[in-house]
Amino acid sequence: MNVLGIIPARFGSTRFPGKPLVDIGGKSMIQRVYEQCLLSKLLSRVLIATDDERIFNHVKEFGGNASMTSPKHQSGTDRCAEVLGNGTGQDWDVVVNIQGDEPFIHPDQIDLLITLFEHPETCIGTLAKKITSTDELFNHNNVKVVMNKRREAIYFSRSPIPYNRNFPEQEWLKYSTYYKHIGIYGYRSHTLKEISALVKTNLEITESLEQLRWLENGYIIHAGITSLESISIDTPEDLVKVKSN
Repeated sequence: MNVLGIIPARFGSTRFPGKPLVDIGGKSMIQRVYEQCLLSKLLSRVLIATDDERIFNHVKEFGGNASMTSPKHQSGTDRCAEVLGNGTGQDWDVVVNIQGDEPFIHPDQIDLLITLFEHPETCIGTLAKKITSTDELFNHNNVKVVMNKRREAIYFSRSPIPYNRNFPEQEWLKYSTYYKHIGIYGYRSHTLKEISALVKTNLEITESLEQLRWLENGYIIHAGITSLESISIDTPEDLVKVKSN
């Protein structure tokens, strides 16, 4: 199975402009993500997709693969689709979309996601992790996912779902199992082309979650269960915390 790992990276982040190039222990964040991906046993190739020449040139300087993409993309999925559409000199069975703000992503997570595609019925894959704290459950920055018995996603939400009407909120974790969505995606190449052509849906706009567009259009998202979670750097404050540890 030929698997292409793409790391979307844009310079103009609203909360943290230029964050792919910030220094973490002598290396840029984007270089650390790239090098972690190279440790995957199942990725055939890794490249960074960016809309900024500063990032592109930096990737070339440390010997990485990079591709320039349009600055108009609103999601990493769309950026991945452009790379696939432009051609990379090889046919890919699966594309993995890896977040560019997780400098310590576990290669085992990437490989777990890829193993989902050993099943022919898997067209889109992602990961989920069991929630173990009430603070995590009720933090709206943490996306929650509900799955059926086949580990197919039923719904994603920033709210804690399911709503446990029988117990007070501080006891929900005692009586129900909740999962946090880990935002890494894999797609069959033909599926990536299809979903990137879909128009935004009401649920996606309401929750600001692109995966709801896929569910609303009838696509099945299979989820692997992981016990691992890497640190995401979304703000300058997150970077300070990482450097202080």
